[in-house]
Amino acid sequence: MTGQAAAAGTKHSDVGSLFERLVTVPRCKDRDHAQLFLDDVVKLASEDREAAGLVDLLGGKSNVSDFLLGVIGNSPYLRELAVSDVGRLNAILTSSPETRIEEILERTKALRAETEADIMRDLRLLKQDLALTLGLADIGGAIHLDGVTAGLSLFADASLDAAIRFCLTDLSNKGKFAPVDPDNPGKDSGLVVLAMGKHGALELNYSSDIDLIILYDPQKAPMAGSAEAPVEFVRLTRRLVKIMQDRTADGYVFRTDLRLRPDPGATPLAMSVPAALSYYEALGQNWERAALIKARPCAADLEAGADFLREIVPFVWRKYLDFAAIADVQSIKRQIHLHKGHGAIAVAGHNVKLGRGGIREVEFFVQTQQLIAGGRNPDLRGRRTLDMLAKLTEANWIKDDARDELTEAYIFLRAVEHRIQMLNDEQTQLLPKEGEGLNRIAWLMGFDTLEGFEAAFLKQLQTVQGHYADLFEDEPALSSELGNLVFTGDDHDPDTLETLSRLGFKQPADAASIVKSWHFGRYPAVRSTKARERLTELHPVLIKALADTDNADVALRAFDNFLTKLPAGVQLFALLRSNPQLLHLLATVMGAAPRLAETVSRRVHVLDSVLDPAFFGAMPSVDEFRVGLDRTLAQARFYEEALDRARIFAQEQQFLIGLRLLSDTLSADKVGFAMARLAEVVVDRLLPRVIDHVAETHGRIEGGEIAVLAMGKLGGREMTASSDLDLILLYEPPEGATQSDGQRPMAVSQYYTRLTQRLVTALSAPTAEGSLYEVDFRLRPSGNAGPLATHLNGFVAYQKSEAWTWEHMALTRARVIASTSDAFKAKINAHLSETLAQTRERTKLADDVRTMRARIEKEKGTKDIWELKQVAGGLVDIEFIAQFLQLAHATDDADIFAQGTEQALSKLRVANVLAPDDADLLNNALLLYQRLTQVLRMVLSGKFVAGEAPRGVLDLLIKAGGAPDFQRLELDLAETQTSVRAAFERIVGEVAVVEAK
Repeated sequence: MTGQAAAAGTKHSDVGSLFERLVTVPRCKDRDHAQLFLDDVVKLASEDREAAGLVDLLGGKSNVSDFLLGVIGNSPYLRELAVSDVGRLNAILTSSPETRIEEILERTKALRAETEADIMRDLRLLKQDLALTLGLADIGGAIHLDGVTAGLSLFADASLDAAIRFCLTDLSNKGKFAPVDPDNPGKDSGLVVLAMGKHGALELNYSSDIDLIILYDPQKAPMAGSAEAPVEFVRLTRRLVKIMQDRTADGYVFRTDLRLRPDPGATPLAMSVPAALSYYEALGQNWERAALIKARPCAADLEAGADFLREIVPFVWRKYLDFAAIADVQSIKRQIHLHKGHGAIAVAGHNVKLGRGGIREVEFFVQTQQLIAGGRNPDLRGRRTLDMLAKLTEANWIKDDARDELTEAYIFLRAVEHRIQMLNDEQTQLLPKEGEGLNRIAWLMGFDTLEGFEAAFLKQLQTVQGHYADLFEDEPALSSELGNLVFTGDDHDPDTLETLSRLGFKQPADAASIVKSWHFGRYPAVRSTKARERLTELHPVLIKALADTDNADVALRAFDNFLTKLPAGVQLFALLRSNPQLLHLLATVMGAAPRLAETVSRRVHVLDSVLDPAFFGAMPSVDEFRVGLDRTLAQARFYEEALDRARIFAQEQQFLIGLRLLSDTLSADKVGFAMARLAEVVVDRLLPRVIDHVAETHGRIEGGEIAVLAMGKLGGREMTASSDLDLILLYEPPEGATQSDGQRPMAVSQYYTRLTQRLVTALSAPTAEGSLYEVDFRLRPSGNAGPLATHLNGFVAYQKSEAWTWEHMALTRARVIASTSDAFKAKINAHLSETLAQTRERTKLADDVRTMRARIEKEKGTKDIWELKQVAGGLVDIEFIAQFLQLAHATDDADIFAQGTEQALSKLRVANVLAPDDADLLNNALLLYQRLTQVLRMVLSGKFVAGEAPRGVLDLLIKAGGAPDFQRLELDLAETQTSVRAAFERIVGEVAVVEAK
């Protein structure tokens, strides 16, 4: 039987030792390298009495040797566990996996320790044993998915119980707690530990976090002396988290997350049961109902936990699902279903959990139907996904084929997820992007070829996607829910005013007057009878779409202003009527993105591009931008018209990038790349026209070379809608050249300075069509004190002998975006590489970086977490870390440089310069900051103040931040900034304290 069959759920034998039940033997690319480790195992086993049988086993059972070679060659994490204790490895191979797991659980349940260090060490060693047992049994096809997930989940339960037992015993020894049963202090303690998510469902993945809600019953808790339950249980929770997740030499037990508790930004880590019940009764949200489906008492006072869950049954499982909840569920479904940011189903780099056709879609398929039907059918209230697929079939909610196909897909995808995590014990669901990493996953799944794995993987994704899409076939028509919408006659229809008021229009009479005015044919777009008929048909969905924005009145007035400038309306109205998604997008712009609303009002024709099916596809490439800009510039009859046309093109494309962000056809973390791609094409295409324009008066310097060096956000491909262009113009005249050859010749340096001035004007000066970009040349040598255009030799000399450390930091982002020749571009790149790769004294470098960061904090420091760039732990900290490490290690590895911060962090990690945990932290923080920044810069023109921002803007930020609500987003943001600043001080050093504004 193959590993593919095992992953698909084929029956396994549940008897016999692991080595006797091997059905999958992974391929190994570099057997010689893996054999070196296996030889070490044999050598150690021959010297270890407990592992003596392992030598015979490896010699007599070739499939065991091949199996271990496949594991060792593909999974560094399992290889380390296997080699570090050969006695343990022998015991695992020669035992039944089920027996071994049960023994580990029993040892964990029986665990008693004298000190905190002892309990931490013992739990971590047991976790190592379990991880290797499950990893080998899973890869070998000797155990079911249920066996893996249940083993992990039950071990998490036992570990938590052991840790809590230690903490309560210690509390008792201090005279603060009087346990009913000293041997089992958690019993009748009033301490409730609820396992949430996959832990609650006994579905933990291989490297999973555990999500907990910790409560206590103050009436039941047997506190002693002057101890108070609120104080002691919060301290205990903090200690519990430390025991579970702090990394020691023996690793960690489980990363622990307490943020699913009620209102985590304002409540203690452990919350009283009455307070939690009051919260859910008064303020509980639908996403919390969905989360509590999987809640399960897992440690301490199990009886009190069961009592709590019984108390909140009416909150989670409603007998009659109200319309608001139905709308909420539908909006979640629609948001995920229409989310184009996932892109097409793929293999390389695909997110097995969150990507299209992934595990989350199977879970969501089950969970939404549980929410809708579970109130009336208690059989549909189970926690486990596979169990509920079966129950939904029994209740006739889904068909047999849906159950069977989704079950097979879920088992397969969970197997893939586990193998991704087995590589390096990382909590990730992303398939590797490169072929070598993908091959490892394919081989660990039991496939002989990557092609075979890809075909099977894509098939399962497509199966899930197909069933998931069926959830959206019967979306309710919105028009039937609205009520009267009559806009005829002199007087306003009272029922229509009531409808508008109920929908959220604060000035319903004014709103009715605006809509009526459209039917008077005062605008070109509504002059024809047909246009007005189409608009009448559009009323229900248009009014609803505008009402759904944060400020319906403002959105309606913006749409009215939009109509005044529309030359014709028939086609647009018909399109909007048949494409509610586009209408919703337009309404969102009107209500939530003031910056974009102004653009669409001035340039109505930008919507033409939205109608192109390609809008929902991939972002235009550099070549496609070039073709588009060349096409429009070719129509210009003179220089000034070319500048106007460049502005029209760039503004339209920036608007479309903004629309892609709002419509989820471009994820926020890709916006910076798209903006930079557009800007570099504009600079590249305008430079030759600027050169020709200068030549009309001053001629040329024949044989001279010119290049534009992008710095900052443009160089790093991280631009926002409001980014300046940080540029340096480099030139190299031919030897002996003294002046240009035009009617009014100029000296060489003066000529290139004039050319640079004209380029700045071409990019930044306002014309009748607006402006393109603000341009900043202050990063050139000597800043504003130096010449505007820079001779290459002078640039090179300055960088070698005079440049400050911060200037070399800035140089890590330098990139040639326009040049008169490829040879000149290559020459510049060679100088850049040589400059950056020079040897630096690390201590001095770190001092310079810290000093620069302190100076910036003194000038621009802030405590506002939404000042994402300058706040301590913000973007600047991450960029400085990346730049510092690149400069510090440049002489050792020339390939370590990357202009983009994300790419730089990745290269630093691969080069073992940046620890994996720090790389994950910084990369996740960077993506969060970039997503939030892109939204803010795209939709707002001024400073963001959360209390004053439109609801639509907050919703966009919540979505970009991947949070359930704005409060959670702010909490995540603050915690992330604290962690990033700690990483900065750990890697670069402590920043001098400055008083933030």
